[in-house]
Amino acid sequence: MTVLVAVDEPWGGALGEGLEREGVRVAGVLPATSIAAVVADDVRGVDGERVATGLAEADTLVLQADRGSLTPAVVGLCDRRGIRIVSLVADDADRRVVGSFGLGDALPLEIEPWRLADALSTPAAVAAAPEAAPRHPRVIAVWGPAGAPGRTTIAIELAVELARGGRHVALVDADTHAPSIALQLGLADEGPGFPAACRQAELGGLDVRELQRISTPLGRTGVDVLTGLNRPSRWPELSDARVAAALATCRDWVDYTVVDVAAPLERDEEIVSDLDGPRRNAATLAALRAVDLVVAVASADPVGISRFLRAHAELRATIGATPVAVVANRLRPGTLGVDARGQVRRTLDRFGGVHDLWFLPTDPRSADAAILASRPVAEVAPRSPLTLAVRRFVGEAVAPAPTPVAAAAAPRRGLLRSSRRAA
Repeated sequence: MTVLVAVDEPWGGALGEGLEREGVRVAGVLPATSIAAVVADDVRGVDGERVATGLAEADTLVLQADRGSLTPAVVGLCDRRGIRIVSLVADDADRRVVGSFGLGDALPLEIEPWRLADALSTPAAVAAAPEAAPRHPRVIAVWGPAGAPGRTTIAIELAVELARGGRHVALVDADTHAPSIALQLGLADEGPGFPAACRQAELGGLDVRELQRISTPLGRTGVDVLTGLNRPSRWPELSDARVAAALATCRDWVDYTVVDVAAPLERDEEIVSDLDGPRRNAATLAALRAVDLVVAVASADPVGISRFLRAHAELRATIGATPVAVVANRLRPGTLGVDARGQVRRTLDRFGGVHDLWFLPTDPRSADAAILASRPVAEVAPRSPLTLAVRRFVGEAVAPAPTPVAAAAAPRRGLLRSSRRAA
């Protein structure tokens, strides 16, 4: 085996020497972006002859992968020459770049040479790593405009439904205005919870073990809860950087993370003069920027739909291209006439450009029973209309892949077919 190391100094030279000591032949050590520069015919400051010689001799490229060094042209060149690429990454952003090219699991940039030598000697194990670990962690934010459209209730039910089939789910209360998950579930709000996770993340001490320690299990549902602030006046603890770092660690902890956020989306620098001070809406904005999916909740009544349409444009401006699944909650014909579903659908389509929409019925009996028992609706009334509607929404919009349990997958397919027939 002959390896070409394309890693920036000083680690590139140390890595090359370490591989030589482990008995791996090194064809050369190059800057990380040198191959991409040669392929793009931009050889300023790059020794093109060294690059060409190294590529001619090597059968494996150890590459410090990022957006500058790992390009389609580099991958195509290695494919044509039969050169295997082993990627080294410094952070999660670089890891996502590697994943976009389908190169398998990346290794940490500062890996010990002997560990890298072992990985190079077992290519089959490296290539099979994505199939051996098929988890695809996702962070989901539940947002809605002002007026209590039911964000917290839907966040709880969404987490419980996602936990079906053996998934591990985290339920996070990041609301800095009216945190209520602990109150609704009867959990102690004096525990560490999400504020402690944010403080630990800022200090660099947050890991999977610490998250497991400070979380509170929600019975036997498979959901671990990170409770929110016990007093809204503590909102400066949830800063932008802290929330982003804590949610990034949650990706390594659980399969799905459901985040309950506050309604306001305005940036506080627009209403205060201290540009360096804390921002009360920083937690909401940081969470929305860090998630893979936003579940936007609208109250299915004239006032709730009007509020949603006014805030929806601001939500889109905040999250960019992040997917949004819109849920019309508490649907009832009383305030919208006979065709309540059609009224809501046409209004959101015409004035908000919302084409895909899911409906949750009003179910006061089940909701009241859940509040009285301080439990999720899915546990108190597992066959209630609200529970079944949330389960259908999860199966269609959030986690469409079949669950590992075949018995759970069959009724879900039936629900999907019945919903399509109804549509």
